[in-house]
Amino acid sequence: MLTVKGRPVQLIQVSDAEALAGKACDEIISSAKESLKTRGRFCLAISGGHTPMRTFQWLSQSAEARGLDWERIHLFWVDERSVPPDDQNSNYRMASETFLKTMPIPAGNVHRMRGESKDLTQAAHEYEQVIREVFQLPAGQIPAFDLILLGMGENGHIASLMPNSYALFDTKDLVSTVFQMEGDWSRLTLTVPVLRAAKKLIVLISGAEKASIVQTVFSTEADELKYPAHALWPVLDKVIWIIDKEAAGLLP
Repeated sequence: MLTVKGRPVQLIQVSDAEALAGKACDEIISSAKESLKTRGRFCLAISGGHTPMRTFQWLSQSAEARGLDWERIHLFWVDERSVPPDDQNSNYRMASETFLKTMPIPAGNVHRMRGESKDLTQAAHEYEQVIREVFQLPAGQIPAFDLILLGMGENGHIASLMPNSYALFDTKDLVSTVFQMEGDWSRLTLTVPVLRAAKKLIVLISGAEKASIVQTVFSTEADELKYPAHALWPVLDKVIWIIDKEAAGLLP
């Protein structure tokens, strides 16, 4: 069993990317059923990226997923690029085209980040207000999402919490901005306190190109500024890592 400072890691290793997507789909449906039964609704925050995309395609093909009570499911985004919702790089577009179009979810239950806004700081504030309204939270309180679905980049980032970015230090906001000066999009992202407050988190990691960072993240001293995935260490008991054989290739 893999451990971090003596604490067990909930790691599910699967054979390949296809098995990973299927397992992630099962976990999402299971979490939805549990939350709908025990709390009366299900609040899910999803990420973009290639690995979650296949999971969403599995959801779109699942009769069990379509059979969920989508009237009581609220969908949020973990992060979004500074692009319009119809842009090919939009996390919203990816989810919309893969599974949202097949699910009977009310439009009012789909809460996208407005990455196309000319003022991302204002867009972050507006998204925080949306979260507070849905969760009926006063200022100062942090929402507890039923499930947050994450990936991990080759530099160890989660959400759009990039190494050494201001957003990693932002503990007063629910949503923060990540400004990129060159070579990439600026982004909106949920902050570390929001991730840590979730009832459950799932991190999906696939591909041989991730093997080195997976080994590094699980074998080095916690340094969330260098490896933002380490921000999850205080809540490791709530995190499920679903990793395919190639990405886990260098783990003990």
